Amino acid sequence: MGHALRAVASLLVGVAILMLGNGLLNIVLPIRLTQAALPTEITGLVMAAQFGGLVVGSIYCKAIIARVGHIRAFAAFAAITAAAALAYALLFSPVTWGLLRFVSGFCMAGLFAAIESWINERSSNEMRGQVLSLYMITNYFSLTLSQFLINLWDIGATELFILPSILISLSLVPVVLTRVSAPEIGRIAPLGFRALYAVSPLAVIASFCSGITQGSIHGMGAVFAQAIGLSVFEVSLFMGSAIFGGLVLQWPVGRLSDRFDRRSVLAWVLVVLTVASAAMVALTVLEAARPLVALLLIVAVLAGLSSCIYPIAVAQAFDFIDRERMVAASSGLVLAYAVGATGGPFAASVLMSHGGPQGLFLFVGVVAVLLAAFLVYRMRRRAGLPAAAQAAFVPVPPMTAVAGGLDPRTEPQPEAPAAAESGRA
Repeated sequence: MGHALRAVASLLVGVAILMLGNGLLNIVLPIRLTQAALPTEITGLVMAAQFGGLVVGSIYCKAIIARVGHIRAFAAFAAITAAAALAYALLFSPVTWGLLRFVSGFCMAGLFAAIESWINERSSNEMRGQVLSLYMITNYFSLTLSQFLINLWDIGATELFILPSILISLSLVPVVLTRVSAPEIGRIAPLGFRALYAVSPLAVIASFCSGITQGSIHGMGAVFAQAIGLSVFEVSLFMGSAIFGGLVLQWPVGRLSDRFDRRSVLAWVLVVLTVASAAMVALTVLEAARPLVALLLIVAVLAGLSSCIYPIAVAQAFDFIDRERMVAASSGLVLAYAVGATGGPFAASVLMSHGGPQGLFLFVGVVAVLLAAFLVYRMRRRAGLPAAAQAAFVPVPPMTAVAGGLDPRTEPQPEAPAAAESGRA
């Protein structure tokens, strides 16, 4: 692990600083929009705009990087993202903020495509699993810490936009000073949804639903927490718990999915997710004081299990696809996730507007039930693979297609023939 860390340390520092800045904006913006007494649907649209930018950026940013080079592209994307962070403070308007969110999402897709290709270049075949774990831990841990930076100043302070801009700018330093030559980013064409659905219908639908639930929780969670009367500090605890739960639950769920029928594990994940959503709705509608500890524990479990759906979906697809097509499949599933995350915050905001703050977790619970119904349908259509024949679970984050190259499952292994595409999952 030490050798793997040394190989990518400077790049992970850049990722950590970048996520601190971006994560801080992700909690400041919904709180500021809520305090401006804007309709909840408007907040949902603004928060969804970044995911829309990620979808478009995942398609076009790789061509930009290939045209101008990693260093120039990374510097340009970071500069635009840092400028957008300052522009929020200058131009308060839902339309303007929505456009800025979209631009930031587009640039974030480019930033991560560049960083992930560099990390991929520095990772030997033997280190890929360790490097991917370090990368995921860095992402989750930095996002968790970023939620608490909001407490440094009053919520109305301009500094809460200046600090993200500084952090995003500083993320340039360890990345552009890396001594590794710029790698080829590769032209990874994602498998289309139709082709992916032919391989594993469940993987596509589960990735899409994971994006819906994750986008809703991370986009509208702060709005929910404010609406039920939590202070700004308590909101940061609430959102920090949601993100940290995603880090903690990846490994135990992953181990279970490797030991048992993966679809049965996903079914139990959805059952617990539905129960946790119902518990959060029940706590929300209670007029009595809500215990903060209970809220934090429930949201950690709820958001943590939601974050496990995507890597289970990737493993499910990899069970039934040739190894040489795994990176392309991963790219397609990332796109399915991002499309779901784009619609999630707005759909949740509509329910919240008409049914109260509990509409957020009512929506998450309904999505979990619908996915569970589709899962039961697929289980009746085809028997599951034995645990020994399943691809290993890897806690891969839904960032960009380039991260798929870090997945140790995508490396050729002549001594262990890849699973054939023998049917639908």
